[in-house]
Amino acid sequence: MGGNTMFRFAILALFLASSANAQERITITHPSPESSHFGAAAKAFEAFVEAETGGRYDVVLQRLDNEREALETVQLGAQEFGITTTGPAGNFVPEVRVFDIPFLFRDRAHAHAVLDGQVGQDVLAHFSKAGLIGLAWGENGFRHLTTGAAAVSSPADLEGLKIRTMENPLHIAAWRSVGVLPTPISFSELPTALQQGTVDGQENPIPVILSNNFDQLQGNLYLTGHVYSPAIVTGFPGFLEGLSDEDRAIFEEAARVAAAANRERVTADEAAGIDELVGRGMNVVQVNSADYQAAMASAMAEFETQFGAETLATIAAQ
Repeated sequence: MGGNTMFRFAILALFLASSANAQERITITHPSPESSHFGAAAKAFEAFVEAETGGRYDVVLQRLDNEREALETVQLGAQEFGITTTGPAGNFVPEVRVFDIPFLFRDRAHAHAVLDGQVGQDVLAHFSKAGLIGLAWGENGFRHLTTGAAAVSSPADLEGLKIRTMENPLHIAAWRSVGVLPTPISFSELPTALQQGTVDGQENPIPVILSNNFDQLQGNLYLTGHVYSPAIVTGFPGFLEGLSDEDRAIFEEAARVAAAANRERVTADEAAGIDELVGRGMNVVQVNSADYQAAMASAMAEFETQFGAETLATIAAQ
């Protein structure tokens, strides 16, 4: 065998060995800092996939606060996976909006039972119509109101306030019913809007307020708990459907592991977060949530028409 031939065989062997050991890089996006409850989910996803596949996949974590854009990147296959709240997801899958009805869930256990049960799984199935695969339900937590200078002692004090909301028609309708001027602003633009006084306040779960240091921009926190905000792990169909059955099962389980890590972190953050925010100097007020529920009741007729009284009764009965 000539020297040139041996050289070519050596190069081919190196190429084949390199290909066999090559990692496939995939990306999962998440909103909020990596230290947040969403970052905890993404890191759990990364660790599970890389361990279960023996390092055949290199999972890259990417922060993307514009959640509509995050869903679109997964829909188009620019990213393989994404973790988002359900707020913007309703623009792709209208059925998911039922979970954004104010005071729909009695508590966290009730929310988990519904989302992990038949109602939640049926809604996940609808994501296929939007070119997405709904993989697992995580959570963002119960949403609470914050304001800057404006003091709110009752729902009547909300009249005329500009409150940042998500791009979510249910949230907008609920706030409008109590006299608020709902102002949808992308989460990525929210800190600037608060700094510049574009809005008087905003509403988000405790973990989001903590991890994004909103206490530095808003002095008052009102524990309204008006909406339970789920999160969802989605995947790009073109990626998942091209996997072996074994690898697809790994990624699907990774989504469930990520959702569990996310929920665990939210529970921990909510337990300790209020004390931390008080320590940071925030004025934290425990309000009578029933007052807010009564004030927003006028929007319920619209929600029953949209989603059906039977569906809402099924959720309430769980």
